Amino acid sequence: MKILEIKNMKKSFGNLEVLKGISLSVNEGEVLSIIGPSGSGKSTILRCATMLDHMDEGDLLYLDEYAAKSTQGGKSIYSSKQDLKRIRKNFGLVFQNFNLFPHYSVLKNITEAPILVDGISKKEAELRAQSLLDKLGLADKSDAFPYQLSGGQQQRVSIARALALQPKLLFFDEPTSALDPELTSEVLKVIKELAEEKMTMVIVTHEMQFAKELSDRIIFIEDGIIQVEGSSKEIFNTDNARLKEFIGKFGHK
Repeated sequence: MKILEIKNMKKSFGNLEVLKGISLSVNEGEVLSIIGPSGSGKSTILRCATMLDHMDEGDLLYLDEYAAKSTQGGKSIYSSKQDLKRIRKNFGLVFQNFNLFPHYSVLKNITEAPILVDGISKKEAELRAQSLLDKLGLADKSDAFPYQLSGGQQQRVSIARALALQPKLLFFDEPTSALDPELTSEVLKVIKELAEEKMTMVIVTHEMQFAKELSDRIIFIEDGIIQVEGSSKEIFNTDNARLKEFIGKFGHK
């Protein structure tokens, strides 16, 4: 079953054409990694897929339901606010810089959205949050504030916050880019555990070994175009000279 489908996504900022026709799909239980050099359009794909930015052209579907659809002239027309509110429940997004509310405790950071968005009781939200904190090794941090946590702990809280809404798909935008190597490993461990549980994920990452081990498929994007797509094995044994050069910069031959 396709959770996400993107067809011919285009996006420009002023005169700068960032995405030049991106098409991809993600099946239930699949891990898709997106790699590529800085400025290639990786994060813009995620921002458009999560509707933080609106794409200019193209189709965007979740579970075969249109969030946005191209007109005959090519311009994307988005569904009604009511429909989009429902469609957004299909996914969660983990940012690279945590984006936690600094004046909220860990518990309130996690429970706020389920209470306001899903309309569940405070008690149920807190039980859900505590279960996630236990799972992510943060059982004793529910009353802490973000400034009292390490970067790795903050990122695990942001993962718990995304999971609290029980999405069908999780997006990760460079989830370890703000962390030092020691803290990176604890976040990658959590994401690996989610993959083992068959959580559907789309991950923009510069961690090549992580992408190699975890991904069912990998997309290499450059200049706003998907240049190469394939299984982890196909990507890391590629004959494509540009992709080989890119991977080589991260210590992979």
